[in-house]
Amino acid sequence: MLEQALMLAGVACVAFLYASVGHGGASGYLAVLALFGFAIVQMKSSALVLNLLIAAVSFWAFQRARHFEWKLFWPFAVTSVPFSFIGGFLTLSPKVYGLLLAGTLLYASVRLALARSGAETAWTGPRLPVALGAGAGIGLLSGMVGVGGGIFLSPLMILMDWADAKRVAAVSALFIWVNSLAGLAGYIAKGGSLPPWQWSLALAALAGGFAGAHLGANRFESPTLKRLLAVVLLLAGWKLLKVSL
Repeated sequence: MLEQALMLAGVACVAFLYASVGHGGASGYLAVLALFGFAIVQMKSSALVLNLLIAAVSFWAFQRARHFEWKLFWPFAVTSVPFSFIGGFLTLSPKVYGLLLAGTLLYASVRLALARSGAETAWTGPRLPVALGAGAGIGLLSGMVGVGGGIFLSPLMILMDWADAKRVAAVSALFIWVNSLAGLAGYIAKGGSLPPWQWSLALAALAGGFAGAHLGANRFESPTLKRLLAVVLLLAGWKLLKVSL
């Protein structure tokens, strides 16, 4: 009972932190489930469902605060959605999936730890061919791993000065939602199913997600919270890496 309560609290905290920056939190949910010893095959669908819920909450909050730019969103999404479906349909061995997931979590931890803060620079937006190619690559990887792709899209957009932090959060939230839906559809199309304990996780995530999205859309982000989350991702990624090798 205590272990279940700690797991649900972890999911709620992840949802709060990720929603505050416009993310669904799949990499964080995967980290929590990994820390509590869940089987790799059970984690992918759970993370995608939670992603759908929290990314929707995040997008609603950031769009309501007028941070969303359609012209910035659609070039990434138009190629990411079909490739995310393909990625979700692909079947990987537990070892390969574990290594890929570990790499994703470790990447996310580094990205969060090194997230820059300070004044925003002028943003230019990506060229269409670049956005289409980036969307396809991110979508395929996201579908295979079981994440929405925000941990890849957000740092890319910020590094390239394609948008300011608030617009990045708004675009990432909807990007994550459409990719999570496509990835989950691909997973179900090949016969996958949701675990029976999914709804308790969903309620915990929603509790944290609503609060995080509201604060993130209307206040500045906290680099300290990002770095704390980076520690959790680093521990889970390292654990999965040792198990999978």
